[in-house]
Amino acid sequence: MIIAATSDVHSPRYYEEFVKAVDSLTVSPDLLLLAGDMIERAQPSEYMKVYNALFGKFNCPIVACFGNNEFIPDVRNDLKGQVKEIKFLDDSAVAVRIGDIDVGIVGTMGSLDVPTQWQKRNIPNVENVYLQRMDVVDKALQRMTTHFRIALMHYAPTYKTLVGENVRAYGGLGSQIFENVLIKTKPNLVVHGHSHKGSKFAWVDSVPVFNAAFPVNRDIVIIDTEKIKPGLAKFV
Repeated sequence: MIIAATSDVHSPRYYEEFVKAVDSLTVSPDLLLLAGDMIERAQPSEYMKVYNALFGKFNCPIVACFGNNEFIPDVRNDLKGQVKEIKFLDDSAVAVRIGDIDVGIVGTMGSLDVPTQWQKRNIPNVENVYLQRMDVVDKALQRMTTHFRIALMHYAPTYKTLVGENVRAYGGLGSQIFENVLIKTKPNLVVHGHSHKGSKFAWVDSVPVFNAAFPVNRDIVIIDTEKIKPGLAKFV
């Protein structure tokens, strides 16, 4: 199974580069994952531009989670209604059939170990919200009976893919605590975004974790699931 993934296009910021990356793809993926922050500061019209860039290029299921730039509930609801070709997951899960494989995907914005000052002011009990999200992902992955299980989130669920960022900022980019969920449930694949200067890939125990953020990769990430094995450095 070939999976394409990206995030953090922050359209219009990286839109032109993103379009070039989409146009230059030489593979036909079986699944496309969007790990949040496809738009800048809750601009729904920009998401339509992003979708239009994908239209006709991907003949496969498209599944997305939301990022912190898609934080307004009304914007999320509008996107769910306007872009029906994309399955948006917001602390929820879906199963898709790809060939003869059932793929389960749980999608969430994810968690931070250190909430931002804005979050502390505007989201009541934000620390508990983040703990609850971990519980949602934990339970959803445990319930899945599909052949292949994916955790799709915006914030990094490990500090290992944050290497390259300022170490003091790690807690505001992801959650090391989330590693416990990955180690316990062992999804076949984890895809996240948010980290613009981090690492592209890391192992958490036996779980492969990809940072799909466009500013890191400057390309669409292509993952060949048949080649994801501990010790391998390349996947396509």
